[in-house]
Order: sequence, then C-alpha cells, then structure tokens
Amino acid sequence: MATVHREGNLDLLNGKVAVIGYGSQGHAHALNLRDSGVDVEVGLRLGSDSWAAAEEAGLTVKAIPAAVQGAQLVAILLPDHVQKGVFEREIEPNLEPGAAVLFAHGFNVHFGEIKPGAGHDVVMVAPKGPGHRVRQLFEAGAGTPGLVAVAQDASGNAFDLALAYGTAIGCGRAGMLATTFAEETESDLFGEQAVLCGGVCALMQAGYETLVDAGYQPEIAYYECINEMKLIVDLIYEGGFSYMRHSISDVAEYGDLTRGQVIVDEHVKTTMKKLLEDIRNGSFARELIAEEDAGRPRFTALRRMAAKHPVEQVGQELRDLAGREGLLGQEAHGVH
Repeated sequence: MATVHREGNLDLLNGKVAVIGYGSQGHAHALNLRDSGVDVEVGLRLGSDSWAAAEEAGLTVKAIPAAVQGAQLVAILLPDHVQKGVFEREIEPNLEPGAAVLFAHGFNVHFGEIKPGAGHDVVMVAPKGPGHRVRQLFEAGAGTPGLVAVAQDASGNAFDLALAYGTAIGCGRAGMLATTFAEETESDLFGEQAVLCGGVCALMQAGYETLVDAGYQPEIAYYECINEMKLIVDLIYEGGFSYMRHSISDVAEYGDLTRGQVIVDEHVKTTMKKLLEDIRNGSFARELIAEEDAGRPRFTALRRMAAKHPVEQVGQELRDLAGREGLLGQEAHGVH
C-alpha cells in the first residue's frame, strides 16, 4: 500500500512564496499558505480582474516579474495553456538562483513544454479537488488529499520542500501520496477523458437521447439519466460501490450487476486503452498544443455544438422551474 505522508516541515518555507495566478487553485493556495504563516505574494498580469479580489483578501499583489524576484519558491497556478508563455517571458528571467518551481499539474513539465534550468527544484503538489473545496476544507480544519512529486531535485531536498508546501495548504491533514509527474499527468488526463468528464457526460447524454428517441418525455429522461447521477456519485463517494448498492433497491442493484458490463464491455475497455496510449505517447498533448497554437478553432466549434444540445435547454428549464433547492435538489426517487 502506498505511503501516506501526513505532515511536512513548515520551517523549510522560510522565504517568500510567489503564487502565480489567483484562479481556482491560486486563490486557495495563496490564502492557505498565508494562514499557515508563510510569506506569500501573488503574481498577476497588470490589469488582471483578480487583482482587486486578492488585495481585498489581504494579500500582497505584484506584477508577475516582481513577485518572482526574491522568491524561494514560485508556484505556477495558471491555466495549463498559458503557462509556457508566461514562464518564458515573465517567470524564468526573474527566478532567483536555486529557487524552486512548483506546479499543481504535471502537463507542461511532463510533455516538455516547460524546462526549468538545472539549478532549480521542480516539484508538484496537486490537491485532488477544486480550489474552492481546498479553501473550504482548510477553513473548516480539514484538508484535501494531495499528490506530491519531484521532477528535478537540484537541492537534494525537493521532496521535503514539496511536503512542506502540501502541509501548508492543508493536504497533510487528509494525506499526501508520492507519485511522479508522468503518473499524475497521464492518470489525470485519462480520468478526465474516459470517465469523469468525457465518459460520464457522453454516457448520460446517450441515455437521455435513447429515452427521448423512444418517445419518453425529455424532462423524465433528464431526471433519470442526468439529475439522479449526483445521488449515485454521492453514495459512492461516501462509502464506495458496496455502500451505493446497499442504499439502492434490489431491482436497481440487480440491474447494475447484470447490465453494467453490457454497456461498458470489452469494446469500451479496448477504446479506453487506446485513449491511454494516445496520452502516454504524447499524441493527445501534441494535438492539444497544436489546437491552442491555431487559436482553438475545433475547440470553439465543439463548445458551441455541445451548448446547443437539447439536453442543455431541458436541464436549464427544469432548474428554472424547480430551483436548485427544489425538485432538482432533492434526493432522486428512481433508485430508492
């Protein structure tokens, strides 16, 4: 079983930490670091919409080059697709000799888009949750599990430094697992594509379309194939598959155990293996980077197409009708 690290030595964070970006992860890291007694500066582009919000939270905010200068550790928490340009233009020229560079996702380092010089520790601390949850749990005295990795150990102390950072943002309270940039990046991309986002959304949409095409009301199809998903996921989150199956009816459980593998069969698993191979060999990364360089034409078209699907209109109408604390906020009845 993997070793779970519960705490790091906060004394290792004895200099300034520059948090670059103040979005989902950036705001949570900066605030949690500050509340843990770390000297934090937030680095943002001039004119950023987040500048005022960070200052209102009591944080020191500077332009990115100024924040990087003098920093012991620079946490790059910008969106993946802008990290390379910002690193090359504003971060790398201003890094102190021996400053550590930290990421919350390994994409750019693993696929060679960002290559810090040999004198810098390159580490990753990746909370397994969205930034607002990282902050919320920290304020409640709890924490979000995290993954910790080292891509370059220039100081000989990079892993301990990463553990200290993870502890300061609250991950130590829930446990930190050691991994590699490759493992975190490849498993994360696979999970997003095959299960969490791509797989689940496509499955729900296909179920909705199947019912509607067969003559069932779109609203009923939405409830059954999309709204009730939250109930099932919450039960799995609380106690795993067995707890979910214990909590639903015998009819639902029998249907689960006998029909689930009919839907997700060997053909689907073969396709999943192909997705994973495309991730591991860099094909997906090259495609994504080329799409970004071209100005996102396909990405934008796909977004527009997805937004126009009838399921979006039906879902919005039901939310407007019932309210988030009304019908759509109640426990689903179909798997009782």
